[in-house]
Amino acid sequence: MTVQTKLRPRRCVTQILTLVLVAIFAVPAVQADDTITAPSRSQRRVGKIVAQLMSQSHLSRRELDVEISERAFELYLKMLDPTKSYFLQSDIDEFMADRLSISANVKDGNFDFGINVYKRFLQRVDQRSELAIQLAGSEHDFTIKEEMVTDPDVATYAKTEEEAKDVWRKRIKYNLLVFRGDEELDKEDGKEKKSKKKEVSPVEKLKKRYASFARRMHQTDTENIIEMYVTAVTNSFDPHTSYMSKRSFENFMISMELELEGIGATLSGNDEGYTVIRSIVPGGACDTQGGIAIDDVIMEVGQGDVDGARVDPTLAAKKGTEFIDINSMKLDEVVGMIRGKAGTVVRLNVQSDDGGDIRTVEIVREKIKLEDSAAQGKVFEQGTNADGSPRKIGIIELPSFYADMSGRSGGRSTTTDVKRILQRFNGENVDGVVLDLRKNGGGSLQEAIDCTGLFIDAGPVVQIKDASNQVIKLDDRNRGATWDKPVVVLTSKFSASASEILAGALQDYNRGIIVGDTTTHGKGTVQTLLNLSDVFYPRMANAPNQFGALKITRSQFYRPNGDSTQKRGVLSDLVIPSVTDKMPVGESDLEYPVEFDRISAARFESYGWASDDVKQALQIRSAKRVKESEKFAKRIRRIEEYVRQKNMKTVSLNEEEFLARSRELRAEKEDEKAIEDQVSGNKEIKRDYYLDEVLEITADYMTMLEKKS
Repeated sequence: MTVQTKLRPRRCVTQILTLVLVAIFAVPAVQADDTITAPSRSQRRVGKIVAQLMSQSHLSRRELDVEISERAFELYLKMLDPTKSYFLQSDIDEFMADRLSISANVKDGNFDFGINVYKRFLQRVDQRSELAIQLAGSEHDFTIKEEMVTDPDVATYAKTEEEAKDVWRKRIKYNLLVFRGDEELDKEDGKEKKSKKKEVSPVEKLKKRYASFARRMHQTDTENIIEMYVTAVTNSFDPHTSYMSKRSFENFMISMELELEGIGATLSGNDEGYTVIRSIVPGGACDTQGGIAIDDVIMEVGQGDVDGARVDPTLAAKKGTEFIDINSMKLDEVVGMIRGKAGTVVRLNVQSDDGGDIRTVEIVREKIKLEDSAAQGKVFEQGTNADGSPRKIGIIELPSFYADMSGRSGGRSTTTDVKRILQRFNGENVDGVVLDLRKNGGGSLQEAIDCTGLFIDAGPVVQIKDASNQVIKLDDRNRGATWDKPVVVLTSKFSASASEILAGALQDYNRGIIVGDTTTHGKGTVQTLLNLSDVFYPRMANAPNQFGALKITRSQFYRPNGDSTQKRGVLSDLVIPSVTDKMPVGESDLEYPVEFDRISAARFESYGWASDDVKQALQIRSAKRVKESEKFAKRIRRIEEYVRQKNMKTVSLNEEEFLARSRELRAEKEDEKAIEDQVSGNKEIKRDYYLDEVLEITADYMTMLEKKS
């Protein structure tokens, strides 16, 4: 089975093993040997199949060689111990002797090295537990001036146990300062928390946090280890090529089938081992049925109504209808219990984040309505036209390039929705359009092509080159444009994949101008999901999932002018100051990305609507407004402070200095919320000083085009 995946960037996903502030309170009763067994015959075959596919099908067409071994070694260590606080330097020295054999061993289906490194990691976790419990209950001097290294690239592995003890002393001290600082600043802000439950001391909180982490690490089994280890190898080719174990692939396929069915909430684990509601999808089951709030802690999960009605039979057979305590359960297992077919009921025992009684909430699983994340448009007035009438500018917010393949929404798609909005704008005599792609992480390639076609007559939109250097050209073949007036494309560093295809094409055609962050995300590669059983059993129809799957990079995107969107992204014609521009979330910030390159340009005709003199004049006008704006001046100071904080390699453990820094960080909460609103959720389009500047630029742009014409 081959599945073309959606064109989305690899997000900055936190692995279960990449907690920054970790120590261990109690050594788990479960020992490594109970969950980590010798790889099965099927698991050993995984390495051979993956090695074959990487050399034959990956875009790079390179072999698993010594350089790949060295990269995989470094990536695997970062997965396990990103802060360099568990392993000793002597461990690393010991591992170094076998690191160059990783590629050869994986080709042979030999995962001994990866398993042995993980077992050593668990030994170090258990050793640090005794140290952490001792330090958590010790007295600490918060008046002395000392620092803790926070940059993993600057940190080094401890050479001795004494050095490790000092590293953990500072880590525990930092944790305690965080608790003390939050309490002190809440008092200063008059926001003392009135909790309904007995207040837990910071030391006890740390103990619970670390005990939960230890239990999760000891739940890791051989299948988990092989998945991480093989992914370290595939990530050494590029950051988007990864291996899914048999179990992960099954969960992925279930989620694909049920992606429009569920309770409409985003879940994550907390420090005490429970699952927390992190966000609620507008219009989803949690939002419309009530009873659940953001930050609620899920304590137990049950299936079906109390009387047994409306039970998902698959889940009931596996989990039963009684409540199950989910403390320290893996997040994917909890998600598997909560999701299910629309119309069935899941029961959750939840507690508010500030304590109080545990309450039972019954939620009828629903299909998530497509319109809740669809394109939306709104018209604003900005300036006047030559005849004195108000100048109308329409803004279309497009969070993704979606396409309903099931037909359940009447064939609804990005293109049909945007076309409907543009037709409405035409009927309302709107003078110009801003296409807001700041939140757009990608989606359907065909929708990106068709949507581009709404703004151009016809012609090439994107070119794709595969591992054999064969280039195919994908055109907009629908003659005529729905919108033939000025267009401005608003982007950010979160605009990726399909959104970069649209922005790049309109820029190449000189059809409009690109405004926003300096550049877009820079993901210009295409991945395919391969069921490894189909590779191993090529003549068997519907081969069972025996080996998992490989998401592999097989081709690369290029703009009509021949430039790749990979790594470099689409450069803006006008840059507006934004914190997102400085965030390390682009493709170039990932490890081992595919490099930017060029191919021959396709043949297309320029519209001539974005000449250099027009762009230069717009830049001068915008820069003057930004310079004179008090709100932008404040934003720029915050951006400079963000950059300063981001570049810091250490943090002070002196309480006075720590509190002063915490006050600065708290002062930036407003900006952080603005970033969060920008990149998550489909909000109503509202004017703010940033959008005001975009509208000013658009109005200037229309005036200049009128003068030129």
